[in-house]
Amino acid sequence: MKKILFIALVIASGLLYQGALQAQVRLNVNFNVGSQPVWGPVGYDYAQYYYFPDIDAYYDVASQQYVYLNGGSWMFAPTLPPRYNFDVYRGYKVVINQPNPWMQDNVYRNKYARYKGQEWYGSQPIIRDSRDSKYFIVKGHPMYGKGNEQMHARGHEDHGERGHGHDHGHN
Repeated sequence: MKKILFIALVIASGLLYQGALQAQVRLNVNFNVGSQPVWGPVGYDYAQYYYFPDIDAYYDVASQQYVYLNGGSWMFAPTLPPRYNFDVYRGYKVVINQPNPWMQDNVYRNKYARYKGQEWYGSQPIIRDSRDSKYFIVKGHPMYGKGNEQMHARGHEDHGERGHGHDHGHN
């Protein structure tokens, strides 16, 4: 009887531990606000990639690298080449949470073609300009490192901000 009780206890402990690990993985996978750049659009707790329709290029949030075509090959670099002359603060950004979206570039190019060449500055709020305290963990934000208590004291809560042009993996 003690053996059966011990085995049951070991199995139950393993199941609880596995459930806790899965919950932690889900939390880590679904929240990366602190890793997003200050020029990223607000309204996303998780962003794997940004797509820039204006220049048909991507930004990998995890590796902090741009992905762009160069002579028919996809290049990965921490900065865009000067030939792009692209302002990431003003340009339209689409959040894409699919692995290696550049491998399906024609899908994203066609899907978001209507955003190419438009003036989006101000119509797509960015993290740097947000007063939502959840963005204070983003390095480069004017309130970086400030606690929530300062925002509440000043009355600058803004719960109405929403991002635009997101892709949750539905094509």
